Amino acid sequence: MQTPVLEIVNLCKRFGDRTAVDDVSLRVPAGSFFGLVGPNGAGKTTTLSMAVGLLRPDSGTVRVEGLDVWADPVAARSRLGVLPDGLALPERLTGRELLTYLGRLRGLAPRVAAGRADELLAILDLAGADRTLVIDYSTGMRKKIGLAAALLHGPSLLVLDEPFEAVDPVSALTIRAMLRQFIAIGGTVVLSSHVMATVEQLCDHVAVVHRGRIAAAGPLDRVRAGATLEERLVELVGADLDLTRSPSWLVS
Repeated sequence: MQTPVLEIVNLCKRFGDRTAVDDVSLRVPAGSFFGLVGPNGAGKTTTLSMAVGLLRPDSGTVRVEGLDVWADPVAARSRLGVLPDGLALPERLTGRELLTYLGRLRGLAPRVAAGRADELLAILDLAGADRTLVIDYSTGMRKKIGLAAALLHGPSLLVLDEPFEAVDPVSALTIRAMLRQFIAIGGTVVLSSHVMATVEQLCDHVAVVHRGRIAAAGPLDRVRAGATLEERLVELVGADLDLTRSPSWLVS
């Protein structure tokens, strides 16, 4: 069996009395576009944070291309490009300075880092804001510069938490095209999203997370089981929806 690009085995995390991630295991095949979906508070962000080495698990292992994220962090993370939830950036740098600085931290030669920064800024429509401080960027612009930073060193695996949140429709089309090209050249993408239509358009594999566990995982069509992904998610999480309810003061 081919070694998965990302392998999560029996991952657990508790915060006090609450179990956020409960024995989660996932295998992400090479070259796949893998979507992680589920209701708010399901454990998606906690799972991804542990998968990329930002949050230490209570138990379990994570391997990137066979490298243990916690036992061999430098080698494992060199393969990773990460856009985390609640992205914190050096806000007193300009967009160009940020990418150049991160490129140098990644060991890129100055000319290579500058050239890649130029290309990414142009593709993501940030060239006009390359000398603007990151603190003055909008939420959508921060998402785009964060994605640029994740791609800068040429990773083989991208892990993106809500990459389209607050991004305008034109930029979203650009990002989708870029991610598809990344897959086409042999990369792998894992993303979380609350927008089921986006996941269905982009992803060929999906996992549904509910109450810290995997409710279903596999190829998209198998998980959907003849329904839309939204319908299947509602079924899997056991949501009892009453769409007729409304605040009493809004009902005539």
